[in-house]
Formats: sequence, structure tokens, C-alpha cells
Amino acid sequence: MKFDVITIFPRLFKPFQEESLIQKALKKRLFELDVYNLRHWAKDKHKSVDDKPFGGGLGMVMKIDPWYRAIKSLKKKKKSKTILFTPRGKKFTQGMAYEFSKLNQLVLLCGRYEGIDERVALHLADEEISLGDFVLMGGEIPAMAVIESVARLIPGVIGGQRADFHGKPDFLKQRMKKRGFLEYPQYTRPEVFELKSGVKWKVPPVLLSGDHEKIRQWKEEHGRIIGSVK
Repeated sequence: MKFDVITIFPRLFKPFQEESLIQKALKKRLFELDVYNLRHWAKDKHKSVDDKPFGGGLGMVMKIDPWYRAIKSLKKKKKSKTILFTPRGKKFTQGMAYEFSKLNQLVLLCGRYEGIDERVALHLADEEISLGDFVLMGGEIPAMAVIESVARLIPGVIGGQRADFHGKPDFLKQRMKKRGFLEYPQYTRPEVFELKSGVKWKVPPVLLSGDHEKIRQWKEEHGRIIGSVK
């Protein structure tokens, strides 16, 4: 899997690449992550990537031509998708992350200002995605969210994660259901956490029982199905 990110603020991704499991996975070459400055594909001497919108309006709109050159130069793998982040896009789900994890390349377009020329969405992007019903200053945070949610599905990225003969990580076999991914409450030591007031917060007894079938049923009952899978 290769992630190619296009942005005008590439330094935002530097700490993201240098911490935690993402850093470890990159060092092990479990996937690739390259971040590009859109201005590299701007042709004028000022490296400008935006202009005033036709029809008037506040702010500036990112021009199509640098995006066109950037996408055409980066999108090279067969199983590849170009994702544009926009509040008008489909809401990102765990099921989408699972489908993306089957690809060889994701090209992630991080807009800024008042948005990107609509012709990028119409003719260059394969999908338009949103994190939710709110507006951010740019697409960088959504891009990081997609990278992290997809990368954790790649065998070996999460520690101790083994894959079966289909290449599917063990934890996916435990979490995947026909309707989506099962997320359930988690507990660890101490078994009893006592407040100064004397109130005790206890771990559900079933999780301490050692009865695997009852534990499985408890997780099913108290969990929530996230996203959808095919």
C-alpha cells in the first residue's frame, strides 16, 4: 500500500510520520507514505495555486491546473483511488477503510481556502469524502484519519498482529461481522478501582470468569457495530 498526499502544508504531516505505530510501520516498510507540496506543480514564478472565484464570493479557490498535473504524475498503480476531502462528500466509515485497505495506492487531495475548483471533483477524483457534518480549515486532518484507519488494517502494523492465509489480520477475524466491525468496552487492572469516597468501580464479572463463550456473548451484547463491510 502506498499513500500519496498532496497539500500546500506538507510539514503538518512530519510529526504524524514520526510518532507511534505509524513511524514503526514506515520503518518496517509495511506501507509507504509520501507527502507532496502542490506548489511543486505550479507553473508561474510565484508558485500560486489559487485565484478569485468566478461569480464572486469570499476567499480564494484552488486552481485545477496544478492539481491536474500533480494527480497525473502520482497516480500510477493499477488498484488506485484518488480521494478528495470535502464537507459535501460521503461520510467516512470503517467499511470504507476496509475497502481502501485492499488497494495498492491512495492519492489524498487536501484542499484549503474556499475549496478546490469543482472540475477536480468532477473529472479527477474517484471519491469525495467527509469526516462528518462540520467544516475544517483543510483536508490534512481527514487525510491523517484515513491513513491511520486504513494502515491499521495492514498486517503487521498493529503489534503482535498475525495474518491468516488470506492475508487478513487475526484481530479482523475477531472484530468483523456481517454488518460491520464490532467495537466493545475494554477493561484492565485493577479489577476494582476505589474512590476516596468509598465508591468502587468494578470490572464486569463475566470478563474475569474465563468462560470464552460467555465473554464473546457479552462483547456482542455490549458492543456496537461500526461501518459496514461487503
